[in-house]
Amino acid sequence: MEQRKLIEFLGLIEKLKCNTRHSWTSSGRRESVAEHSWRLATMALLCADEYPLLDINKVIKMCLVHDFGEAVTGDVPAFYKNDEHEQKEQQAIEFLLSKLPKSTAVDLKDLFDEMNELETDEAKLFKSLDNLEAIVSHNEADISSWIEMEYEENLVYGKENCEWSPYTKELREVLRLDSIRKIEEAKN
Repeated sequence: MEQRKLIEFLGLIEKLKCNTRHSWTSSGRRESVAEHSWRLATMALLCADEYPLLDINKVIKMCLVHDFGEAVTGDVPAFYKNDEHEQKEQQAIEFLLSKLPKSTAVDLKDLFDEMNELETDEAKLFKSLDNLEAIVSHNEADISSWIEMEYEENLVYGKENCEWSPYTKELREVLRLDSIRKIEEAKN
C-alpha cells in the first residue's frame, strides 16, 4: 500500500482508539473500541491450540477489523443495536473500504461477508470470542458500572454463538459462573 494512503487510512480508523464502548475497564474508565478489538485478537491467538484445523490468522484478522465501522458510527451496545444501526455501520464499512487499494478492499469485504454469514468455523469462532470478550470485560469492571439489564444479560449473552464448539461453550460457562459470583458478592 502506498505510504500516504496507509497513513490516511490509519487516520480514519484512529477513531477506534477514541470511541468508547459501553464496557468499563477495571481501572474505572470506559473501554475503547480499539482495546476491545486488540484483546479479542489476543484471545483468538491464545485459543489457537484448541482449533488446529482453523485458519487462526484469518480469525485474528476478523477480530482486528470487525468493528472498523465504529470508527465512523461509534459503538452501540449489542442490546440496543437495531437494523438501522446495522445498516449505518455497514455503510461506514463500505466507506472505509473505498479508501483502500482495490485488492485490499476486496479481501476485507470478503472477510466482512464471511463474518456476517457465520457459516465457516473461523467466523463462528470469531463471533463467539467477540461475545465472550464482552463478558470478560463486564466481569472485570466494577459492578456499579452495570446497568440493570446486564445482571441477566451477562448470564445469557453469546450462549447461542458459543454452542458450536465445546471449548467456547465451556469458556462461556466459566464466565457465567464468574458473573454469578460477582452478582452474589455485590449483594453482600
